[in-house]
Amino acid sequence: MKSIWVCADDYALAPGVSEAIRGLLAMGRLNATSVMTVFPDLDEEAARLDEAVRAKSTPASASIGLHVTFTGGFSPLAADPLGGAAFAPLQAVLGQALTGRLNMAAVRAEVEAQFQAFHAAFGRPPTHVDGHQHVHLLPGIRAVVLEATARHAPGALVRDCTPAPRARLGFDAKARLLGLFATGLRAQARARGLATNTGFAGAYDFGPGHDFAALLAHFIAGLPEGGLVMVHPGHPDAVLASRDPVTDQRAREYAALAGDAFPALLAAANARLA
Repeated sequence: MKSIWVCADDYALAPGVSEAIRGLLAMGRLNATSVMTVFPDLDEEAARLDEAVRAKSTPASASIGLHVTFTGGFSPLAADPLGGAAFAPLQAVLGQALTGRLNMAAVRAEVEAQFQAFHAAFGRPPTHVDGHQHVHLLPGIRAVVLEATARHAPGALVRDCTPAPRARLGFDAKARLLGLFATGLRAQARARGLATNTGFAGAYDFGPGHDFAALLAHFIAGLPEGGLVMVHPGHPDAVLASRDPVTDQRAREYAALAGDAFPALLAAANARLA
């Protein structure tokens, strides 16, 4: 039986997202979540998350990680690498990263501030590190995140978004593009003594026409031992609608993860949560 990670991204993005993730953790339907540290209610959300993990229905502990954030229009904790008062859209950050025009002093300051905010809220370092919209893969940002992880959280796992071949959806351009951006990450992490997952799944276009339960079954079945599938469950609310375009699909993801069919889905894939 293979051990895998089912990781919910975007904890603390909105109250309904956080509530949904806490509920799934308590049910034993997740074994990891990644926390955004750029919002003012982080301390309260961290306390609620720790309480939910203690109430888990399974004895295994959950990984609580840092979701490094540089996009989305949110206010930075220290500095925006594009020089704005708020983080730019992904396309702008990607363009600056690929052309070597990020303000690297700002990148270092913001990554440092987010690690420190996580530690202040939880009283410990993150047990894994990844990026909102996968920004931890990008040139410039990647090296800073790896260095900061090795310094602040040397035991943490860094998310490698190299797709598990058997978990792809047809040609799957989105997953292949993520894999291209992830090239070399595993070796660079290991050079700093950091672990990575051994396969990745969960990328799709968040469109309303998807049967997420079927997608999730495919993703989990295609993961190898030590693989990770990212999910984005949530209860849509007004705060979420003001902060992120992905709303109703989060409710569909929650339903698939919380439903009675999920344990059978794991069993069919000969998988268990790590």
